[in-house]
Amino acid sequence: MGVLNVTPDSFSDGGRYADLGDAVAHALRMRDEGADLIDVGGESTRPGAGRVDAETEIARVVPVIAELAAHGLAMTVDTSRAAVAEAALSAGALGVNDVSGGLADPDMARVVRDAGCPWILMHWRGHSDRMADLAHYDDVVADVREELSARVEEALAAGVDASKIAIDPGLGFAKRAEDNWALSARLDVLVDMGWPVLFASSRKSYLGRLLADAEGHPRPVGEREAATLATTVLAVAAGAWGVRVHDVRGNIDAVRVWQATSGARPLSSPS
Repeated sequence: MGVLNVTPDSFSDGGRYADLGDAVAHALRMRDEGADLIDVGGESTRPGAGRVDAETEIARVVPVIAELAAHGLAMTVDTSRAAVAEAALSAGALGVNDVSGGLADPDMARVVRDAGCPWILMHWRGHSDRMADLAHYDDVVADVREELSARVEEALAAGVDASKIAIDPGLGFAKRAEDNWALSARLDVLVDMGWPVLFASSRKSYLGRLLADAEGHPRPVGEREAATLATTVLAVAAGAWGVRVHDVRGNIDAVRVWQATSGARPLSSPS
């Protein structure tokens, strides 16, 4: 899944693809590099980000989605608002990547159910401006599993097709660095729930803090790709269904190396 943020303030690429032509060109480039899905977002969910209104979000994503649909690209819309999802699906998006797992807008389940489209339910506890205060867990892996299970059960109760549901542990969303590492280390616990798991670590701040310099300054966002590639390979090895990344080519190369290595036959023992 290639990330396409058509926002002025996303943490990694805010403002780079606000122009329709630039957004389309970048999406086509990611498609050509091997992205199966382009995830189009019109509202930043970086830590501390404020919200924009639904009209602004729609105005950002719908023209891009319509243009990309005309080029035959497969897309999800990254939104927690039912009205935005509905407009995006009408414009040609094929599914909804909902960082709130359906909690932010109770009408989202109806929109997804009626559209019969895929719905990625991310673990979430609150909006970006307050999520850091909600990062308290008894056992982060068990708690995230339990809370994601509740989101899935509510989606099923609303009539959403079980075959259309995927889950995401929500790295960085109401998570401390140690929570992200624990979830990464035990991703198999979420995979064992039986739903496709999307893993989204690309360029996130916990990687920057891990790679901080001698003075304690985090590694800049644009210099976290090698760390992202490592997390991608580990997630795929643990059974993740997909990875959401900014650098499509690099991550696909890393996965292909892992696949080739995993599929290689062991050398014959010397006689």
